[in-house]
Amino acid sequence: MATRRLGVRETLGALNAALGPGSTVWIKETRARHLRSRDFLAPHRALQVPEHLLHVLACLQGPGVAPVLRCAPTPAGLSLQLQRPAVFERVLSAVAAYATPASSALPGQRVLLHCPALRSSPCALRLSQLRTVLVADHLARALRAHGVCVRLVPAVQDPHMLTFLQQLRVDWPAASERASSHTLRSHALEELTSAHDGRTLSPGILGRLCLKELVEEQGRTAGYDPNLNNCLVTEDLLSVLAELQEALWHWPEDSHPGLAGAPDTGTDSCLVVHVVSCEEEFQQQKLDLLWRKLLDKAPLRQKHLICGPVKVTGAPGPLMTAPEYYKFRHAQVCKASALKHGGDLAQDPGWTEIFGVLSVATIKFEMLSTAPQNQLFLALADNISTKGTKSGTFVMYNCARLATLFESYKRSMEQGLYPTFPPVSSLDFSLLHDEHLSPPQGEQPGHATLYSLFWLGHGFQLLLQPGTHPRGASTTPLWSDVRPPAASEGCA
Repeated sequence: MATRRLGVRETLGALNAALGPGSTVWIKETRARHLRSRDFLAPHRALQVPEHLLHVLACLQGPGVAPVLRCAPTPAGLSLQLQRPAVFERVLSAVAAYATPASSALPGQRVLLHCPALRSSPCALRLSQLRTVLVADHLARALRAHGVCVRLVPAVQDPHMLTFLQQLRVDWPAASERASSHTLRSHALEELTSAHDGRTLSPGILGRLCLKELVEEQGRTAGYDPNLNNCLVTEDLLSVLAELQEALWHWPEDSHPGLAGAPDTGTDSCLVVHVVSCEEEFQQQKLDLLWRKLLDKAPLRQKHLICGPVKVTGAPGPLMTAPEYYKFRHAQVCKASALKHGGDLAQDPGWTEIFGVLSVATIKFEMLSTAPQNQLFLALADNISTKGTKSGTFVMYNCARLATLFESYKRSMEQGLYPTFPPVSSLDFSLLHDEHLSPPQGEQPGHATLYSLFWLGHGFQLLLQPGTHPRGASTTPLWSDVRPPAASEGCA
């Protein structure tokens, strides 16, 4: 049997591969009431199972694949259970390997992450645009944790925007000047020579280009708005394209070994991801197509991560900008601390940083706890309740609670109240074969299965998760959220 660490992803891949090419019918069981009898399930509507396939699945092996105990048809579908004692032994015998980030599955992959909202000033930044900024920042951190080389665009020029991003703990590059758009302007004028018919154009406007032909010629109709037709070419639009092209051609020297400083190297190998709000989706599709039309070496792989709208309830005013939202949450945190500790701690320099961190945690919790493509509802009622999960009070209360628990555990360890964990080699994993544990005192006997299931089933599930990621990066699949423009849901 292979010795590499076990993983849910590897086991699912092997199970689906055993059913044949293109099969993705297996799911990881997560519901408590079913974990006692199965770890993976292929729903009965998904396939008919030949007898020989059961034997193949029962003997399944491979790198990272957990050992199988049994595989049998059930009313719910094809049910598969793992050898849990063996899984626990494998994991606990190599804890260090599971605590180390997994090696990158995408070596050398480059991603150009584009967030158009950062070209505005902070006072004009809407909440839906703030959501795209936080999603882009989170995505960049998660991709880097997986070994992907990420470059962020645009480089921010507005000093007020840089200050606001620092408040939000968003790490984004800055620039002092714009990239030159001379080459793109020449290409645009060549395309527009026969288009403007000698009519006088407003300053900053070069003319119109038809994009519909490009979509039809290259077969890219899937995913693009059917109303895409003409694009008004402006100096500002060319400046945006020039910055994207410059970032694509010239990567920083410290970005990735062998990839930096080489202009025009493997543009097709780079993935461009535009993170935009649903209000900006149409304009971003125009930019995508215009880039392809004006430059032959524009990246072929461009994907659009469209963030849903942000709806606000209980707002103090008609419209709330991103800085106003930050100030509102910051005031809530300060108010909650005053109720708890008394006095105005917001004036204490020692608490200023803490309040800032908690305010940002509240905002990111709200903005990132809903899938990006879904509509987000913000409840801005000025209350001090700890019952919900959408207030500064909730974040501060739980931070304090966790800090107290960790400090108490640390003191208990120093006092020797917890025994030292024995060597793994001395543990008898065969004792894990029986999951029928006695229920806690006062519980009905019929609840024993759920009780044991909580500890063994969920503990097993936790052990099989991918290795921890640095800096709190998400362990959710990244590429499922990076998608082509709107209509091409199945093409990502």
